[in-house]
Amino acid sequence: MGKNITELLNIKYPIIQGGMAWVADWHIAAAVSEAGGLGIIGVGGADENWLRDQIKKCREATDKPFGVNLMLMNPRAPEIAKVIAEEKVKVVTTGAGSPEKYMEMWKEAGIIVVPVVAGVALAKRMQQCGADAVIAEGTESGGHIGEATTMTLVPQVVDAVSIPVIAAGGIADGRGVAAAFMLGAEGVQCGTVFCACDEVNVHQNYKDMVIKAKDNSTRVTGRSYGHPVRQIRNALSNKYLEMEQSGVTFEELEGLTVGSLRKAVVEGDVKEGTFMAGQIAGLVSEIRPAKVIVETMFEEADKLLGRKLEA
Repeated sequence: MGKNITELLNIKYPIIQGGMAWVADWHIAAAVSEAGGLGIIGVGGADENWLRDQIKKCREATDKPFGVNLMLMNPRAPEIAKVIAEEKVKVVTTGAGSPEKYMEMWKEAGIIVVPVVAGVALAKRMQQCGADAVIAEGTESGGHIGEATTMTLVPQVVDAVSIPVIAAGGIADGRGVAAAFMLGAEGVQCGTVFCACDEVNVHQNYKDMVIKAKDNSTRVTGRSYGHPVRQIRNALSNKYLEMEQSGVTFEELEGLTVGSLRKAVVEGDVKEGTFMAGQIAGLVSEIRPAKVIVETMFEEADKLLGRKLEA
């Protein structure tokens, strides 16, 4: 039997904060790590200099482990991967592809590598190339998504690999955590619930969009072009879906959304911003400190499972 997630990542609670582009900077990463989880700095479309500065600030704010999420489609991915190795970040999570070409460099630097996967085939490949664990992310998640739901994906990935599996997508309270563990996961990754957190460095309108969301408030755009993204419904997503259904080119649609994530996170533009959030936003109804979110989640999960999940 290998190490469990808390031992592997040297954290108290088996929870990772999602590496959300523009949202997950050092503020929320340090807060979640201080709360006993694993905070993540999400690089998104930023460059290696931004990341180096974020790592420095996070280390000043906490002495607990934290990680970095590398979006592999970032044009600066090779340079960012190098900075992750140079800075000897404890953990790296990856999205939008396979991190195989960086594996050797990261392993030499003693970094724990945990790729996000949306299917069984990629999970198996990640295990073969030396991943320490995988995050199986269901289509309920916010942002870029796959097809399979968390409920169906997690047990299939658990059966297919021998490394630990972390469940993501649709988890925002202790019931979700307990369900993930029943499906065979050894940890959870949460994003949406941390968008409604005291410490997260986003515009108040973003937090309000999440806490006001209902069960049917999210929409998926870009599915017909192979780039599905889940977000909270607003004027921009409605216009995007209309244009998508009318059969315009992907380039035209991309032009519509350029800078829209920044508009949401930084400017709080409720009409023209892209407010990425998962379907579980309907369950998130208040803004709380990261510590309260994490502790409440695991108190509830422990009661439901009849055992302690924390280290």
